[in-house]
Amino acid sequence: MSLNPEIPDLAPAEAPRGETAAIETLQLWFDGEVMSHESARVPLTTHALHYGSGVFEGIRSYATVDGGAAVFRLPEHLQRMRLGAAAFGADFDVVLAQEATLQVLRANHHRDAYIRPLLWFGTGGLALDVGSLTQHLMVASLPWKSHLGEHRQRLSVSPFRRNRSAALPPLKLCGGYVNSILAKREASARGFDEAMFVDDDGFVVECSAENVFLVKAGRVTAVEHADALPGITRATLVELTGAQSRPVALDELLDADEVFVCGTSAEVASVAAIDGREFAAAPLTRELQAHYAGIVRGRESRFSSWLTHV
Repeated sequence: MSLNPEIPDLAPAEAPRGETAAIETLQLWFDGEVMSHESARVPLTTHALHYGSGVFEGIRSYATVDGGAAVFRLPEHLQRMRLGAAAFGADFDVVLAQEATLQVLRANHHRDAYIRPLLWFGTGGLALDVGSLTQHLMVASLPWKSHLGEHRQRLSVSPFRRNRSAALPPLKLCGGYVNSILAKREASARGFDEAMFVDDDGFVVECSAENVFLVKAGRVTAVEHADALPGITRATLVELTGAQSRPVALDELLDADEVFVCGTSAEVASVAAIDGREFAAAPLTRELQAHYAGIVRGRESRFSSWLTHV
């Protein structure tokens, strides 16, 4: 299967001044105002600090080939965040959040950046009813390479189970990520790069912050599971590859020719091993990595609708 027969030179543009600045010198958007990280303050009685009552997104902007910058699939990210806010009964203005995103990128002079919008419940009490609490929104941008690094990943099946969708909807709700933190910490303590969740019936769910794909005989399959986050990078790769999306048992994943994981922060990451199962070179994954990198940097005009220019 060929995704792009002519893979261009995808070296990113030189980072402009400001992208290597300390976090404290960066600007963020907080409740309608652009301010420094240092000046932004929240009370210690903030509800979200105690209970994780908030919703966030992870978004990326990229330096583009025309010398500018663009945010990849910004509307889709903000619509997913709107669903998370609705789960709490919180108000979320997508148009305001989009403009805040562009404002903070401009204020920081960022091109290659990770963007973190966060909506949370603030003060007004520490009971579990959030209806009467204050609501807040901030958007930050900061330099951030893939949290997995550039090497091929070594995964391990986690002894933890993923949050069940019947108990906690698979959205980017702040408190739900404690599950990911514990699984990642446990896998790291055993020398692995990342944890992979498998359910009680032996079906693959996802990793702590990435969706999972396999390649077998040149065909790409996207792991589908009700407990997994409906990833925007995942949806992008399904469209690019024509991947079949379906449940995948752990045994089938281990029998694959290639395995890769994806997410906004991780982008497309090749898997070298899952516990004791080693995977050889991953040519299709490498091709897909290059194809994806070209799209997000504006090298392919047919995907320009996925870019919101800064």
